[in-house]
Amino acid sequence: MFRITKEFHFSASHRLTRLPAEHQCARLHGHNYVVEVELSAITLNGDGFVRDYHELGPLKHYIDESFDHRHLNDTLGHGQVTAEYLAKHFYDWCKERLPETSAVRVSETPKTWAEYRP
Repeated sequence: MFRITKEFHFSASHRLTRLPAEHQCARLHGHNYVVEVELSAITLNGDGFVRDYHELGPLKHYIDESFDHRHLNDTLGHGQVTAEYLAKHFYDWCKERLPETSAVRVSETPKTWAEYRP
């Protein structure tokens, strides 16, 4: 199995509205997010790639236009915008456009990651 990954970055705010008011994540706060997309294939294409990294450009555009410097609760329309939820959201978006998508990881801090891998 061949695997490639590419990272994307954005900054955004959110609140986790179902948490108790005294929980720090219930308050408005922000993160410098890292999104890592993994694509996998058993064989390489005619150019020797799983997929040309250039073909991930639409994901960068989507992130830059829809997520960067936004309030994620507004962008996604609900109050449970966790790293886990974002990983699934980006996985679904990528899988629809890039069938080789095998996993997406999202980091809110340098020491934490959430991953969606079916």
